[in-house]
Formats: sequence, C-alpha cells, structure tokens
Amino acid sequence: MSGPFRVALSGDFKKADGSPTFPDFDLQPLLSAPNVEMAYIGADSPLKAEQLADFDALILLVPRFGKESIHPNGRLSVVARFGVGYDNVDVQACTEAGIALVITPDGVRRPVAVSIVAFMLALTGKMLIKDKLTRGGPETFNQRAQHMGVGLVGRTLGALGIGNIGAELFRMAKPFDMKFIAHDPFADKTVAKELGIELVGLEDLFRRADVLSVNCPLTPETHHIVNAERLALMKPTAYLINTARGPIVDQKALTKVLQEKRIAGAGLDVFEVEPVPADEPILKLDNVIVAPHALCWTDQCFAGNGAADVRAVLDLQKGQVPRGVVNRAVLDAPRFRARLEAFKARYGA
Repeated sequence: MSGPFRVALSGDFKKADGSPTFPDFDLQPLLSAPNVEMAYIGADSPLKAEQLADFDALILLVPRFGKESIHPNGRLSVVARFGVGYDNVDVQACTEAGIALVITPDGVRRPVAVSIVAFMLALTGKMLIKDKLTRGGPETFNQRAQHMGVGLVGRTLGALGIGNIGAELFRMAKPFDMKFIAHDPFADKTVAKELGIELVGLEDLFRRADVLSVNCPLTPETHHIVNAERLALMKPTAYLINTARGPIVDQKALTKVLQEKRIAGAGLDVFEVEPVPADEPILKLDNVIVAPHALCWTDQCFAGNGAADVRAVLDLQKGQVPRGVVNRAVLDAPRFRARLEAFKARYGA
C-alpha cells in the first residue's frame, strides 16, 4: 500500500456547475486531513467498478452500489452511506468483498424524529384543512367547527420499530402524555422499559395505536409488512405515518383505506415509487399530508450526516473500526482486518 488514502464521493454530491449539492456538508476536515485525497466520481447507478478502482473509501448518496461496483483489486474498504437507509447497497456483496458498510445514525436521529412529530401534530390538528379554510375567505373560515382536531393526552402512540429513530421519537413525545406501544423483534428491552414503551405483537400494534409510525428498515422481511390485512385492524380514527421507506407500506392498500375513510389519515415522506408520479392516486386525497422524502432535510441533518461519514472514513484511515457499521460480520473477515492493520501501520498515529 503506497500513496495517499483516497476517498471518492458519488457525483450527485456536486451540481452540474461544480457547486456542492448540500453546502452544509462540510468537507474541510477531509480536505485538510494529512495523507488524504478526495475526488468526485460519476453518478452512474449502479456505480461501475472501474470508477472505484483507485479508492480506499466511498461516501455514497443516491447511486446504487452492487456487485458490479466492486473492483477485483480489493482496494475499496468502506462504503459510507449519507443517511441511515441502505437499500441502494448490496450488503451481502460488501461483506463478501470485505467492505464495511457504514451509516449515519447520529446525523438523522433527531431530524427524522422531529419530522414524525411534525406529521403527528399536523394530522391531528387538521393543519392542511384549516389552512384551506382560512384561505377560502369568510365562507370557508366559518366552517372551522366542522373540522375539530384530536387531542393527544392519553392517546396511544405506536411504533413499528424502536431502534435509533423510534426510540428518539418516544423521547420527544414524552411531554404529550401519550401511552407508548411498539413492535420490534430486535428491541432493546432496557431502552423500552426506560422510555415506558409496552412491547406488543404486530397485530396488537395496529389495533391499539391512535398514531402509528413506521420506523423499521426496508428488508425482504419488512417489504409490505404494512398491508391490507393489518391496515384493516386500525381504528377509523387512527393515523399512519411513514418516514422510513415507501415499500414497507403497500401503497395501493393504504390508498384504498384512505379513500374509504377507514383510517383518519396519513403522513407520508416516502413512497413505493420515487419521484412520485403526478397522477398517483394517493396525492389526490385530502386526508394525506405528503413530503418528497425530504421532511427531515435541514441544515443540521445534513451537517450531521456529512460529519459522521467524514469521521468514519478518517477513522478507517487510522486503522480504527468506524462507528455505524451495518454488516458487523465484516469486522472479523481476514480481508478487512488485513486492510485495517495496513492502514494503521501506514497512517495511524
């Protein structure tokens, strides 16, 4: 191993005019780090192996990273995903190649939890409806009594998943004096107890929740876990919120129950197809609040994600295991361990 530690950024971090897509992503710590070179590559999707042949690390935004992205020279050691979703990365291929996949839980924890709370307050307060009533002048203004909001005290907040973001949601919801329930087969029972969350079965979650937030990752097991049968269990007064990944929810089934007013409404930041087609039926409904997979996008969120990714690749350069590794099995893989030792010998303090 010779020369500097080279870090690639997927090309969508840069606009056509060369300016940064997200100015709050501070690259200075990477640019000023000793023995580090940074370069943008193309935004092909999937990324091509030859694009990454000369890099030790990749900071990845939207493009897909699959088997075809892995160069046989074995140099690439980490894919640092900008965010916590990693459905655009072939995790198994990374593990087999001795490449660590890293996400940024610290960067998105609070911003996504804030987004869920924003949806909850907007839905239960009938925010969009009242906005329209106000804009319509005296005739609609005086219809306000027909659109009473829903108080949260004593209501049940449910979560499908109480990992990084789900747990933060419950921390933030404490002042609302709600009851807390969740379903998560991988739940940290100590955290659940500390936060006052009752762990329940999947069907029980749908039956009891007044506000149900989807917080789990998209996996083969969670694809369409929110389906017609489970939506049918929900109260007609309940709300569904999804800020995780679109395909976790069967969107056609959700559209049907919303059209038929079998649940009160939904807040959606994610969809099965993105960008959402303009003629998508769910967009026509007045009991849905939507956002373009960007409700949590704030200066603080993107600064946090960027800082976490930069820290991860610089930790690796020093021969240290970075925070936020998804495929933990790779940490014991001989190929990855050998790279780590080589980095430590060359660049470590």
